[in-house]
Amino acid sequence: MSGCRTTIKAGGGTPAEHAPATLIIDLDKIRNNYATLQGLCAGHEVGAVVKADGYGLGARQVAIALAQAGARTFFVAQLDEALTVRRALDEQVPDCRVFVLNGLVAGAAGEYRAARLQPVLNSLGEIEDWSAFNRRRDLTLPAAVQVDTGMARLGLPDDELDALAAAPERFDGWEMSLIMSHLACADTPAHPLNAEQLARFRGALARLPRAPASLANSSGIFLGPGYLFDLARPGAALYGVNPTPAQPNPMSQVVRLQARILQVRQIDAPRSVGYGAAHRIEGPSRIATVGVGYADGYPRSLSGRATAWIEGREVPIVGRISMDLTTIDVSSLATEDVGVGGLVDLICPHRGVDRLASEAGTIGYEILTSLGCRYHRVYKSGDTS
Repeated sequence: MSGCRTTIKAGGGTPAEHAPATLIIDLDKIRNNYATLQGLCAGHEVGAVVKADGYGLGARQVAIALAQAGARTFFVAQLDEALTVRRALDEQVPDCRVFVLNGLVAGAAGEYRAARLQPVLNSLGEIEDWSAFNRRRDLTLPAAVQVDTGMARLGLPDDELDALAAAPERFDGWEMSLIMSHLACADTPAHPLNAEQLARFRGALARLPRAPASLANSSGIFLGPGYLFDLARPGAALYGVNPTPAQPNPMSQVVRLQARILQVRQIDAPRSVGYGAAHRIEGPSRIATVGVGYADGYPRSLSGRATAWIEGREVPIVGRISMDLTTIDVSSLATEDVGVGGLVDLICPHRGVDRLASEAGTIGYEILTSLGCRYHRVYKSGDTS
Protein backbone atom coordinates (compact mmCIF):
# COMPACT_ATOMS: atom_id res chain seq x y z
CA MET A 1 0.00 0.00 0.00
CA SER A 2 1.31 3.40 -0.91
CA GLY A 3 -0.95 5.41 1.38
CA CYS A 4 -4.45 6.72 1.79
CA ARG A 5 -6.17 8.94 -0.73
CA THR A 6 -9.23 10.97 0.18
CA THR A 7 -11.80 11.16 -2.59
CA ILE A 8 -14.73 13.52 -2.82
CA LYS A 9 -17.47 12.38 -5.16
CA ALA A 10 -20.50 14.29 -6.35
CA GLY A 11 -23.62 12.88 -4.79
CA GLY A 12 -26.58 14.59 -6.41
CA GLY A 13 -28.73 17.51 -5.44
CA THR A 14 -28.15 20.82 -7.21
CA PRO A 15 -25.13 20.98 -9.55
CA ALA A 16 -22.12 22.57 -7.86
CA GLU A 17 -22.03 25.55 -10.19
CA HIS A 18 -25.67 26.38 -9.38
CA ALA A 19 -25.81 25.64 -5.67
CA PRO A 20 -25.42 28.33 -3.02
CA ALA A 21 -24.41 25.71 -0.46
CA THR A 22 -22.67 22.34 -0.27
CA LEU A 23 -23.49 19.48 2.08
CA ILE A 24 -20.43 17.31 2.67
CA ILE A 25 -21.11 13.80 3.99
CA ASP A 26 -18.14 11.88 5.35
CA LEU A 27 -18.72 8.19 4.67
CA ASP A 28 -15.55 7.26 6.55
CA LYS A 29 -17.02 8.83 9.69
CA ILE A 30 -20.19 6.78 9.22
CA ARG A 31 -18.09 3.63 8.93
CA ASN A 32 -16.08 4.67 11.99
CA ASN A 33 -19.28 5.19 13.97
CA TYR A 34 -20.46 1.73 12.97
CA ALA A 35 -17.13 0.28 14.14
CA THR A 36 -17.44 2.12 17.47
CA LEU A 37 -20.89 0.66 18.08
CA GLN A 38 -19.75 -2.76 16.94
CA GLY A 39 -17.00 -2.62 19.55
CA LEU A 40 -19.56 -1.86 22.26
CA CYS A 41 -21.69 -4.79 21.10
CA ALA A 42 -18.94 -7.41 20.92
CA GLY A 43 -20.51 -10.83 20.43
CA HIS A 44 -23.77 -9.37 19.12
CA GLU A 45 -24.74 -8.46 15.58
CA VAL A 46 -25.03 -4.74 14.81
CA GLY A 47 -27.50 -3.79 12.10
CA ALA A 48 -28.10 -0.34 10.64
CA VAL A 49 -31.19 1.83 10.34
CA VAL A 50 -31.13 3.72 7.04
CA LYS A 51 -34.74 4.94 6.89
CA ALA A 52 -35.73 8.46 5.80
CA ASP A 53 -33.17 8.37 2.98
CA GLY A 54 -30.37 7.38 5.33
CA TYR A 55 -31.44 10.04 7.86
CA GLY A 56 -31.37 12.60 5.08
CA LEU A 57 -27.85 11.79 3.90
CA GLY A 58 -28.60 9.45 1.00
CA ALA A 59 -29.78 5.89 1.62
CA ARG A 60 -27.93 4.43 -1.34
CA GLN A 61 -24.51 5.85 -0.46
CA VAL A 62 -24.94 5.28 3.27
CA ALA A 63 -26.13 1.68 2.93
CA ILE A 64 -23.21 0.77 0.69
CA ALA A 65 -20.73 2.38 3.11
CA LEU A 66 -22.22 0.50 6.05
CA ALA A 67 -22.18 -2.78 4.16
CA GLN A 68 -18.50 -2.17 3.45
CA ALA A 69 -18.05 -1.68 7.21
CA GLY A 70 -19.63 -5.07 7.88
CA ALA A 71 -23.35 -4.41 8.33
CA ARG A 72 -25.53 -7.20 6.97
CA THR A 73 -28.94 -6.29 8.41
CA PHE A 74 -30.69 -3.06 7.46
CA PHE A 75 -33.92 -1.41 8.58
CA VAL A 76 -36.09 1.12 6.76
CA ALA A 77 -39.58 2.43 7.48
CA GLN A 78 -41.38 2.11 4.16
CA LEU A 79 -41.57 -0.30 1.25
CA ASP A 80 -40.24 2.14 -1.36
CA GLU A 81 -37.25 2.90 0.90
CA ALA A 82 -36.58 -0.83 1.12
CA LEU A 83 -36.64 -1.21 -2.66
CA THR A 84 -34.07 1.59 -2.99
CA VAL A 85 -31.78 0.07 -0.36
CA ARG A 86 -32.12 -3.42 -1.85
CA ARG A 87 -31.06 -2.18 -5.28
CA ALA A 88 -28.05 -0.40 -3.76
CA LEU A 89 -26.96 -3.38 -1.69
CA ASP A 90 -27.34 -5.82 -4.56
CA GLU A 91 -24.59 -3.92 -6.36
CA GLN A 92 -22.17 -4.77 -3.54
CA VAL A 93 -23.41 -7.25 -0.94
CA PRO A 94 -26.53 -9.09 -2.15
CA ASP A 95 -26.75 -11.37 0.92
CA CYS A 96 -27.89 -8.52 3.22
CA ARG A 97 -31.25 -8.59 4.97
CA VAL A 98 -33.60 -5.61 4.64
CA PHE A 99 -36.48 -5.21 7.11
CA VAL A 100 -39.47 -2.89 6.59
CA LEU A 101 -40.41 -1.47 10.00
CA ASN A 102 -43.84 -0.13 9.07
CA GLY A 103 -45.04 -3.62 8.27
CA LEU A 104 -46.73 -5.41 5.42
CA VAL A 105 -48.38 -3.14 2.88
CA ALA A 106 -51.77 -4.60 1.96
CA GLY A 107 -51.67 -6.37 -1.38
CA ALA A 108 -47.91 -5.91 -1.79
CA ALA A 109 -46.59 -9.20 -0.39
CA GLY A 110 -45.39 -10.18 -3.86
CA GLU A 111 -43.13 -7.13 -3.98
CA TYR A 112 -41.53 -8.09 -0.67
CA ARG A 113 -40.91 -11.56 -2.05
CA ALA A 114 -39.50 -10.34 -5.37
CA ALA A 115 -37.06 -7.94 -3.67
CA ARG A 116 -36.18 -10.33 -0.82
CA LEU A 117 -37.53 -7.93 1.80
CA GLN A 118 -38.73 -8.89 5.26
CA PRO A 119 -41.76 -7.12 6.70
CA VAL A 120 -41.87 -6.38 10.42
CA LEU A 121 -45.30 -7.79 11.27
CA ASN A 122 -46.96 -5.46 13.75
CA SER A 123 -50.41 -7.02 14.20
CA LEU A 124 -52.25 -10.33 14.08
CA GLY A 125 -53.81 -9.21 10.82
CA GLU A 126 -50.41 -8.75 9.18
CA ILE A 127 -49.27 -12.13 10.53
CA GLU A 128 -52.35 -13.79 9.06
CA ASP A 129 -51.85 -12.06 5.68
CA TRP A 130 -48.16 -13.08 5.52
CA SER A 131 -48.99 -16.65 6.50
CA ALA A 132 -51.75 -16.87 3.90
CA PHE A 133 -49.48 -15.49 1.17
CA ASN A 134 -46.87 -18.16 1.98
CA ARG A 135 -49.44 -20.98 2.08
CA ARG A 136 -50.95 -20.07 -1.28
CA ARG A 137 -47.55 -20.25 -2.94
CA ASP A 138 -46.09 -23.08 -0.88
CA LEU A 139 -43.36 -20.78 0.43
CA THR A 140 -41.62 -20.33 3.78
CA LEU A 141 -40.53 -16.70 3.64
CA PRO A 142 -39.00 -14.92 6.65
CA ALA A 143 -40.44 -11.96 8.53
CA ALA A 144 -39.96 -10.23 11.87
CA VAL A 145 -42.55 -9.81 14.60
CA GLN A 146 -42.68 -6.67 16.73
CA VAL A 147 -44.22 -6.63 20.19
CA ASP A 148 -45.22 -3.41 21.93
CA THR A 149 -43.52 -3.22 25.32
CA GLY A 150 -44.40 0.35 26.20
CA MET A 151 -44.12 2.60 23.15
CA ALA A 152 -47.85 2.31 22.28
CA ARG A 153 -46.99 2.76 18.65
CA LEU A 154 -46.50 -0.15 16.23
CA GLY A 155 -46.25 -3.72 17.47
CA LEU A 156 -48.49 -6.40 18.97
CA PRO A 157 -50.41 -5.08 22.00
CA ASP A 158 -50.87 -7.35 25.01
CA ASP A 159 -54.16 -8.91 23.86
CA GLU A 160 -52.76 -9.80 20.43
CA LEU A 161 -49.60 -11.20 22.00
CA ASP A 162 -51.81 -13.37 24.21
CA ALA A 163 -53.73 -14.62 21.17
CA LEU A 164 -50.53 -15.32 19.25
CA ALA A 165 -48.90 -17.19 22.12
CA ALA A 166 -52.04 -19.31 22.51
CA ALA A 167 -52.16 -20.31 18.85
CA PRO A 168 -48.72 -21.53 17.70
CA GLU A 169 -50.26 -22.71 14.43
CA ARG A 170 -50.18 -19.06 13.33
CA PHE A 171 -46.44 -19.54 12.76
CA ASP A 172 -46.96 -22.42 10.35
CA GLY A 173 -45.76 -21.85 6.82
CA TRP A 174 -43.38 -18.93 7.39
CA GLU A 175 -40.13 -18.26 9.22
CA MET A 176 -40.01 -15.86 12.16
CA SER A 177 -36.52 -14.45 11.63
CA LEU A 178 -36.58 -11.82 14.40
CA ILE A 179 -38.59 -10.74 17.43
CA MET A 180 -38.17 -7.07 18.21
CA SER A 181 -39.45 -4.16 20.26
CA HIS A 182 -38.53 -0.49 20.55
CA LEU A 183 -37.33 1.48 23.57
CA ALA A 184 -39.12 4.74 24.35
CA CYS A 185 -36.69 6.36 26.82
CA ALA A 186 -33.27 4.87 26.12
CA ASP A 187 -31.66 8.32 25.90
CA THR A 188 -32.61 8.81 29.58
CA PRO A 189 -30.81 5.90 31.25
CA ALA A 190 -32.40 6.39 34.68
CA HIS A 191 -35.95 6.38 33.33
CA PRO A 192 -37.89 3.48 34.92
CA LEU A 193 -39.58 2.60 31.62
CA ASN A 194 -36.28 1.19 30.32
CA ALA A 195 -36.21 -1.60 32.90
CA GLU A 196 -39.95 -2.09 32.54
CA GLN A 197 -39.68 -2.55 28.78
CA LEU A 198 -36.76 -4.91 29.19
CA ALA A 199 -38.79 -7.10 31.56
CA ARG A 200 -41.81 -7.04 29.22
CA PHE A 201 -39.64 -7.97 26.26
CA ARG A 202 -38.10 -10.90 28.10
CA GLY A 203 -41.59 -12.01 29.05
CA ALA A 204 -42.73 -11.88 25.43
CA LEU A 205 -39.72 -13.88 24.29
CA ALA A 206 -40.54 -16.60 26.81
CA ARG A 207 -44.03 -16.95 25.32
CA LEU A 208 -43.10 -17.04 21.63
CA PRO A 209 -41.18 -19.61 19.60
CA ARG A 210 -37.44 -19.18 19.78
CA ALA A 211 -36.00 -16.65 17.35
CA PRO A 212 -33.23 -14.02 17.36
CA ALA A 213 -34.22 -10.95 19.38
CA SER A 214 -33.61 -7.19 19.05
CA LEU A 215 -34.39 -4.37 21.48
CA ALA A 216 -31.52 -1.83 21.57
CA ASN A 217 -31.56 1.26 19.37
CA SER A 218 -28.66 3.75 19.33
CA SER A 219 -29.12 4.87 22.93
CA GLY A 220 -30.17 1.40 24.02
CA ILE A 221 -26.69 0.12 23.23
CA PHE A 222 -25.38 2.34 26.03
CA LEU A 223 -27.82 0.94 28.60
CA GLY A 224 -25.66 -2.13 29.02
CA PRO A 225 -25.28 -5.68 27.73
CA GLY A 226 -28.66 -6.79 29.09
CA TYR A 227 -30.37 -4.76 26.36
CA LEU A 228 -28.34 -6.07 23.42
CA PHE A 229 -29.85 -9.52 22.82
CA ASP A 230 -28.89 -10.92 19.38
CA LEU A 231 -29.08 -7.77 17.26
CA ALA A 232 -28.69 -4.04 17.97
CA ARG A 233 -30.36 -1.52 15.64
CA PRO A 234 -28.50 1.82 15.76
CA GLY A 235 -29.75 4.67 13.63
CA ALA A 236 -28.99 8.28 14.54
CA ALA A 237 -25.68 7.46 16.25
CA LEU A 238 -24.32 6.23 12.92
CA TYR A 239 -24.83 9.76 11.57
CA GLY A 240 -23.15 11.56 14.47
CA VAL A 241 -26.13 12.35 16.72
CA ASN A 242 -25.20 11.92 20.38
CA PRO A 243 -26.81 8.72 21.77
CA THR A 244 -25.87 9.78 25.32
CA PRO A 245 -27.20 13.36 25.54
CA ALA A 246 -26.05 13.96 29.12
CA GLN A 247 -22.49 12.86 28.29
CA PRO A 248 -19.84 13.84 25.71
CA ASN A 249 -20.70 12.55 22.27
CA PRO A 250 -18.87 9.26 21.56
CA MET A 251 -19.68 9.46 17.85
CA SER A 252 -17.85 11.27 15.05
CA GLN A 253 -19.52 14.19 13.28
CA VAL A 254 -20.56 13.16 9.78
CA VAL A 255 -21.86 16.27 8.01
CA ARG A 256 -20.58 19.70 7.15
CA LEU A 257 -22.75 22.40 5.60
CA GLN A 258 -20.97 25.24 3.84
CA ALA A 259 -22.80 28.15 2.25
CA ARG A 260 -21.39 30.73 -0.14
CA ILE A 261 -21.80 34.40 0.60
CA LEU A 262 -24.11 36.03 -1.94
CA GLN A 263 -23.70 39.63 -0.82
CA VAL A 264 -22.04 41.75 1.87
CA ARG A 265 -23.43 45.16 2.73
CA GLN A 266 -22.56 47.97 5.11
CA ILE A 267 -25.45 49.38 7.13
CA ASP A 268 -25.83 51.64 10.14
CA ALA A 269 -28.41 52.62 12.73
CA PRO A 270 -31.36 53.03 12.65
CA ARG A 271 -31.63 50.39 9.91
CA SER A 272 -32.91 46.86 10.55
CA VAL A 273 -32.29 43.42 9.05
CA GLY A 274 -34.85 41.00 7.64
CA TYR A 275 -38.57 40.36 8.04
CA GLY A 276 -40.37 42.11 10.85
CA ALA A 277 -37.40 44.42 11.43
CA ALA A 278 -36.52 41.85 14.09
CA HIS A 279 -32.85 42.88 14.32
CA ARG A 280 -32.16 46.56 14.86
CA ILE A 281 -28.70 47.86 13.98
CA GLU A 282 -27.07 49.86 16.78
CA GLY A 283 -24.01 51.09 14.89
CA PRO A 284 -21.92 50.59 11.76
CA SER A 285 -22.26 46.95 10.75
CA ARG A 286 -21.52 44.59 7.89
CA ILE A 287 -24.12 41.96 7.01
CA ALA A 288 -23.38 38.91 4.87
CA THR A 289 -26.23 37.02 3.22
CA VAL A 290 -26.10 33.31 2.31
CA GLY A 291 -28.56 31.36 0.18
CA VAL A 292 -29.79 28.91 2.82
CA GLY A 293 -33.11 29.14 4.65
CA TYR A 294 -35.84 27.12 6.22
CA ALA A 295 -36.76 25.62 2.84
CA ASP A 296 -33.35 23.93 3.03
CA GLY A 297 -33.87 22.54 6.53
CA TYR A 298 -32.14 25.41 8.32
CA PRO A 299 -34.86 26.09 10.89
CA ARG A 300 -36.54 29.47 11.26
CA SER A 301 -36.39 28.96 15.03
CA LEU A 302 -32.63 29.61 14.84
CA SER A 303 -33.32 33.27 14.06
CA GLY A 304 -31.28 35.48 16.35
CA ARG A 305 -30.03 32.46 18.32
CA ALA A 306 -27.59 30.53 16.14
CA THR A 307 -24.05 31.27 15.04
CA ALA A 308 -21.96 30.45 12.01
CA TRP A 309 -18.21 30.13 11.47
CA ILE A 310 -16.05 32.00 8.97
CA GLU A 311 -12.29 31.51 8.82
CA GLY A 312 -12.39 29.71 12.16
CA ARG A 313 -14.25 32.52 13.96
CA GLU A 314 -17.79 32.46 15.33
CA VAL A 315 -20.25 35.08 14.08
CA PRO A 316 -23.94 35.57 14.94
CA ILE A 317 -26.97 34.89 12.78
CA VAL A 318 -29.08 38.06 12.87
CA GLY A 319 -32.60 38.84 11.74
CA ARG A 320 -35.17 36.25 10.83
CA ILE A 321 -34.14 33.25 8.79
CA SER A 322 -36.32 33.33 5.71
CA MET A 323 -37.28 30.67 3.19
CA ASP A 324 -34.14 31.00 1.06
CA LEU A 325 -31.78 33.37 2.86
CA THR A 326 -29.96 33.82 6.16
CA THR A 327 -28.14 36.97 7.30
CA ILE A 328 -24.98 37.03 9.39
CA ASP A 329 -23.29 39.88 11.22
CA VAL A 330 -19.65 39.83 10.09
CA SER A 331 -18.67 43.20 11.61
CA SER A 332 -16.07 41.54 13.85
CA LEU A 333 -14.13 40.12 10.90
CA ALA A 334 -11.58 41.86 8.72
CA THR A 335 -13.02 43.13 5.47
CA GLU A 336 -10.62 41.01 3.44
CA ASP A 337 -11.85 37.83 5.21
CA VAL A 338 -15.45 38.23 4.07
CA GLY A 339 -16.44 38.62 0.45
CA VAL A 340 -18.88 37.43 -2.16
CA GLY A 341 -18.22 33.76 -2.86
CA GLY A 342 -16.57 33.16 0.50
CA LEU A 343 -17.57 30.14 2.58
CA VAL A 344 -19.63 30.14 5.77
CA ASP A 345 -19.89 27.02 7.93
CA LEU A 346 -23.43 26.48 9.17
CA ILE A 347 -22.74 22.93 10.40
CA CYS A 348 -19.12 22.08 11.11
CA PRO A 349 -16.79 20.53 13.71
CA HIS A 350 -17.14 23.69 15.83
CA ARG A 351 -20.91 23.52 15.69
CA GLY A 352 -22.33 20.06 15.12
CA VAL A 353 -25.82 18.77 14.51
CA ASP A 354 -26.68 18.40 18.19
CA ARG A 355 -25.72 21.97 19.04
CA LEU A 356 -27.70 23.29 16.09
CA ALA A 357 -30.68 21.21 17.19
CA SER A 358 -30.45 22.50 20.75
CA GLU A 359 -30.44 26.10 19.54
CA ALA A 360 -33.42 25.35 17.30
CA GLY A 361 -35.38 23.68 20.10
CA THR A 362 -35.46 20.30 18.38
CA ILE A 363 -33.36 17.12 18.07
CA GLY A 364 -30.51 16.15 15.78
CA TYR A 365 -32.72 13.60 14.01
CA GLU A 366 -34.97 16.38 12.72
CA ILE A 367 -32.06 18.53 11.58
CA LEU A 368 -30.51 15.69 9.56
CA THR A 369 -33.72 14.46 7.97
CA SER A 370 -34.75 18.02 7.01
CA LEU A 371 -31.63 18.82 5.02
CA GLY A 372 -32.99 19.85 1.66
CA CYS A 373 -32.52 18.76 -1.93
CA ARG A 374 -31.19 22.16 -3.08
CA TYR A 375 -27.70 21.61 -1.69
CA HIS A 376 -24.91 20.28 -3.82
CA ARG A 377 -23.93 17.04 -2.12
CA VAL A 378 -20.49 15.49 -2.01
CA TYR A 379 -19.40 12.25 -0.35
CA LYS A 380 -15.96 12.03 1.25
CA SER A 381 -14.25 8.68 1.49
CA GLY A 382 -10.70 7.53 2.08
CA ASP A 383 -9.53 5.02 -0.50
CA THR A 384 -6.59 2.86 0.40
CA SER A 385 -4.29 2.30 -2.53
